[in-house]
Amino acid sequence: MASPRPATGSFYDFTVKDIKGNDVDLSIYKGKVLLVINVASKCGLTNSNYDELNQLYQNYKDQGFEILAFPCNQFGSQEPGSNKEIEDFVCTRFKSEFPIFDKIEVNGDNTAPVYKFLKEGKWGFFGDDIQWNFTKFLVDKEGKASHRYYPTTPPLSIEHDIKTLLGVA
Repeated sequence: MASPRPATGSFYDFTVKDIKGNDVDLSIYKGKVLLVINVASKCGLTNSNYDELNQLYQNYKDQGFEILAFPCNQFGSQEPGSNKEIEDFVCTRFKSEFPIFDKIEVNGDNTAPVYKFLKEGKWGFFGDDIQWNFTKFLVDKEGKASHRYYPTTPPLSIEHDIKTLLGVA
């Protein structure tokens, strides 16, 4: 579970657990553009999303871009595995190199504080609730959520927004 957010904070003010259970102070990403995603291993959107996320990561990781994946099992029980099983699946099957964090909840009473922060002011079709796996948030270099994308939005289709926030032509 992430730490509570200060009233005037940014995304970088949180501490979360990584997939191995270690605390990660998100301030280590300060000054980077982040794509934050709730992921699931058994979703119909898994293959296409991971393939395109890996492409984006390879293209922009050296230019100040990072992808942060948060497994979530709230939609159709599509992320039932342990953290070790999730890590093995993502790193072995998809060869993903971006950080994967502890399994969290993105809706309801147990919503992780970092997701409460992301959802503030970034409404989806059903209000602030996350609709499904692979909902994406683009966070600017100052730690503010700048864009929210639906689960069916292909990662490569938001490349222009990423490049704009990075200041890349």
